[in-house]
Amino acid sequence: MSNNNRKILVTSALPYANGAIHLGHMLEYIQTDIWVRFQKQRGHNCTYVCADDAHGTPIMLKADQLGISPQQLIDQSSEEHQRDFKAFMVGFDNFYSTHSEENREFSSMIYNRLRNAGHIAKKTITQAYDPEKKMFLPDRFVKGDCPKCNEKDQYGDSCEKCGATYSPTELKNAYSAISGAKPIEKESEHYFFKLGNFEQFLRQWVDTHVQEQMKNKLNEWFDSGLHDWDISRDAPYWGFEIPDAPGKYFYVWLDAPVGYMASFKNWCDKNDTDFDEYWKADSSTELYHFIGKDIAYFHSLFWPAMLEGAGLRKPNGVFCHGFVTVEGKKMSKSRGTFVMAETYLKHLRPEYLRYYYAAKLNSGIDDIDLNLEDFRLRVNADLVNKVINIASRCAGFIKKKFDGQLSAKLSEPALFQAAADKGVQIAEYYENREFGKAMREIMAIADQANQYIDNAEPWVLAKQEGKEQQVQDCCSMGINLFRVICAYLAPVLPQVAEDAQQFLNVDNFDWDQIGQPLLDHKINKFKPLMQRVEEAKVNAIIVDSKQNMQVVQQASKAPTKTPLQQQPIAETIEFADFAKVDLRIVKIINAEHVKGADKLLRLTLDLDGETRNVFAGIKSAYKPEELVGKHTVMVANLATRTMKFGDSEGMVLAAGPGGEDIWILEPHTGAKPGMRVS
Repeated sequence: MSNNNRKILVTSALPYANGAIHLGHMLEYIQTDIWVRFQKQRGHNCTYVCADDAHGTPIMLKADQLGISPQQLIDQSSEEHQRDFKAFMVGFDNFYSTHSEENREFSSMIYNRLRNAGHIAKKTITQAYDPEKKMFLPDRFVKGDCPKCNEKDQYGDSCEKCGATYSPTELKNAYSAISGAKPIEKESEHYFFKLGNFEQFLRQWVDTHVQEQMKNKLNEWFDSGLHDWDISRDAPYWGFEIPDAPGKYFYVWLDAPVGYMASFKNWCDKNDTDFDEYWKADSSTELYHFIGKDIAYFHSLFWPAMLEGAGLRKPNGVFCHGFVTVEGKKMSKSRGTFVMAETYLKHLRPEYLRYYYAAKLNSGIDDIDLNLEDFRLRVNADLVNKVINIASRCAGFIKKKFDGQLSAKLSEPALFQAAADKGVQIAEYYENREFGKAMREIMAIADQANQYIDNAEPWVLAKQEGKEQQVQDCCSMGINLFRVICAYLAPVLPQVAEDAQQFLNVDNFDWDQIGQPLLDHKINKFKPLMQRVEEAKVNAIIVDSKQNMQVVQQASKAPTKTPLQQQPIAETIEFADFAKVDLRIVKIINAEHVKGADKLLRLTLDLDGETRNVFAGIKSAYKPEELVGKHTVMVANLATRTMKFGDSEGMVLAAGPGGEDIWILEPHTGAKPGMRVS
């Protein structure tokens, strides 16, 4: 295939439509977006599509809990997801939903082709059933110990620690994540995809289309045997009904990857593009999936086997990445390091994070650590002190002394050519997803540019008579090197690139034009392109995340309470009984440890001028000094309870599974002590 005539389709994994986007998610979309922007900058025909993963029992249950329809929930999630992606400059060509007619048609088409070719089997299976909720339990709503590595609290379809996949009935010490009850076994007829039929094909395909690290993992799964894959679920289920099986629905993982096709078809219909050219079995176009390493099994085995069995093209590459840790640890709500995209954007511009991720990314699957101090120092050192500094040191002289006109020739053509020649290596790094290496090459050019300006000293020359041409030549050289650097960084810093184009008075940063210097060219007035990252703003993100941890939840996952933490629902009461409860806003005016108590804090509360003392079992989640001055909600008419530590004159309201994850209820900022909660 000619490198100058590439037609490329690119996807990122589909975000689940019942949770907000956080900085861990953003790694993948930033990585993909950088790669796509690079391809477009090179002049290739590259299309980037995605969609919300909008099916499954979790969405059905959450919508019911919120008192809205599943459609309303996925519409709301889509709006929030697209808002955050746009703010982070992720340039999807099309963002769609798996709950679409296109996806229904493609899912049914693939299923029918697989069935007709003998790749679908029906089996009566024993399935986990919640005797309290009277429903079959989806894999993600059964939890227990992994049957392979014994890791506790794993979901019913796969282990997050060892990556093994299995059926919920194989879990040890299983329990329902909905009610906490021990599941019983119940029979049901299900539909299975015969994955083992494709073992020979998959072994050959995997050998050339996935990363070496993932290849080793996939070979382990080959060695343990490819099992038939259960692709059906029983009603009630939010999804597509299987064409020839009333009351049976496609498992979400069947129609989720088909969503790539559906989103692209939706884009094709709007842009007069031939869908079949991209998806026919002998297509000469390219298809790449960017995903997290936790879903490699689905994308590297099930998905290509489905495509092969349905007579469709297979991906040219499945690119896995690692997870995001913060300060070397898993993202944590209690430490404030579980940061939502929306929270980050309140304090810092998105390109800081885009650059930091780019500087740490490579083609492997190792985890990426977001070290906040390193983040601040690296962004300031590289982008502000090196790159932006080049333009700010030179632009003023060109504008004031030469009316914005650059020299007609380069003072150091060899230096410029060396920077332009680096484009070959930098392009190779971008192409192979070695973004960290590309950033190091680009920063090396910035170092050379700054060293050149340091040696030329235009600020000294400007004070000497007869040195005007040298000043213009030196600063013009600096501006030209700045343009080369900005062009190389354009996939990573799209807004900076756009602002730099306006300053440089150029229309684009096309890759094939990078080696053409700006000679006898007029530039515009320079405006600061980027500010330093202040430590206070980084700290504010953590503070905000701690304050928001009541709503910062990975809603895409099932509840994680264990049976011991799951309290049974109490006996039903009438509304008249509930109406007797008097909930009031109070201010915490003092908080202190209780000597001899492992879980209690003594809170002194201001109830509209009346002082109440209450014992609260929140010691594991709060330090006393963190509570003073906060407003919360108390049951004001609860009878005084005498404890061995003293009298507790009421009760404050809190929620959470325990440990660090307990949160007192905090009303809005306009609430006043004594105000009734209704």
